[in-house]
Formats: sequence, C-alpha cells, structure tokens
Amino acid sequence: MSGVTEFGPSGNSQAFIEAGYKTSEQSAAWVKNMGLDCFEYSFGRGVSLTDERAAAIGAAFKAAGVEISVHAPYYVNFANPDDELAAKSVKYVIDSAKKAVIMGGRRVVFHPASQGKAERCAAVALTKERLLKLTEAIYREGLENVLFCPETMGKLGQIGTIEEVTEFCKTDRVFIPAIDFGHVNAREQGSLKTEKDYEERLSYVLAELGREKTECFHVHFSKIEYSLKGEVRHLTFKDDKYGPEFYPLALTLKKLDLHPYVICESAGTQDEDALFMKNTYLSVMGEK
Repeated sequence: MSGVTEFGPSGNSQAFIEAGYKTSEQSAAWVKNMGLDCFEYSFGRGVSLTDERAAAIGAAFKAAGVEISVHAPYYVNFANPDDELAAKSVKYVIDSAKKAVIMGGRRVVFHPASQGKAERCAAVALTKERLLKLTEAIYREGLENVLFCPETMGKLGQIGTIEEVTEFCKTDRVFIPAIDFGHVNAREQGSLKTEKDYEERLSYVLAELGREKTECFHVHFSKIEYSLKGEVRHLTFKDDKYGPEFYPLALTLKKLDLHPYVICESAGTQDEDALFMKNTYLSVMGEK
C-alpha cells in the first residue's frame, strides 16, 4: 500500500460516453487526462471478462499510470442459508481477484451479505464463518497478496455496518475495510455532517484494526438518496439535500493521517466528482 491518497471513478461517466468512447482500454487515458489516479472496474453482473481482454485492459492502465481495482458481482451473499449458493459467492470473489491480478490490480471490493429472514446476529455469524472459507480459497489459489475489501452497505436489510465490516476485517490480514460513506450516511439517515462525525467512525476503525489495515483503506463516495429503509439511489454532487459532503472527510483524513484509495460512484458524473474530491483534498493538504 502506497501511503498516497488516490482518487478516481467507478466505471465510465456520461461525458466519456458522449465523447464517443466505449472501451475500458480507452478509460485509462480518459482518467489520466482528467488528472485522476485510479479506476474501479465492476464485475457487477458477473465475471465474464476473458483473460486476454483483462490483460489488454491492464496494459492500457499500466501505460497510463492509473491504478485499477475491481468490484466483485453485486449478488455475493455470504449469509445465504444454502451452502452451495454461499460457495458460489466464494467463487465470484476468487474469480474477480484472478481477473484483478491479470489486470495489474490489487484490490477486490465485495458486498458481504444480506440478512434475509435470519436474525441479524445469526446472519453476521454465518457471514464470518463463510469468510473463513473465502480465506482458505484465497490462500489455496495463491491470492494472498490481493487486498479483499468488504464494503459497508446502504440498506438496513444488508449486512455491512461499519462495526460489522470492521469485525469481518479481523478474519485475516488479506481483508481491509471498504467504507462507502454514502451508504453509511443513507443507512444512518443523514448521520455524516461534520468533521466529528467522520472522525468518530474512522477513529473506531483505527482502534479496532490498527494503522496498517486502516491507513490505506478503500473508500466509495457519492451522495445517495435514502428512505427509512436506507439507500434508494445514487445522486451527483449537485445534490444539496441528502449528502454527505466530502470536505469534512478530507479534514479528517488529514487529521488522522490516512491515505485511502477513493472511488467516486456518482450517477454519471463520477469522474468530475472524483476530480472535485481530489482538488478539495489537495486544498486541505495545502498542496493546491
């Protein structure tokens, strides 16, 4: 982990598409030309990318000097009561990691679980058991140098509070937290407003996991509409109703000396909003 805070988009923006671009290989130069540092490739609907294509994408990002991470399929669920379906979740994450390695990436983000009809404590316990199975597969496949990032989730019915994700990351050294601050804010009904709000949560993670796991943690950031059940939909930074705002987080990152890999998941403006975050962060750090 580099100790340098990086910023980039998840997937391709509307501006990228409107400019006539289509391929992930073209994304590398686009991201670089915007002054950004990283990019997240999503296997949201399945890991169907060929090894040859993964290598070509990886070569483009290496040439551009842009770091790449991947997101495992969205339907990963380590609390599934069906052992066979849970085993498929292990495979989805492992397959994502294998493609990440071919692409030159080192981070795999995944959704931990859904609560379903189970009691929450039982679903969390089952998720922890299944993460041990995932850990075994990681080492068996020689993927122990990849960082696996369980993500905080935005809907109340999903497993993935900050506390739960922090606990999952204690499973093995390969796990570091992916904190989606938009999800946290949505789940907690607009809880992230001040520097103190961010500092309390990140200080908790630091205390529980230590600096080595926390310093270069993974971040997803976007403004998200929410209801009483949590996340509804991703918005752009033009939203002034739901939040959260990035500036207080930038102050907290400086104060706690944290250097995350920050991915913007705004709806269609993810690259320009990522650049806004980078410029805000550099201003806070006195570098711009």
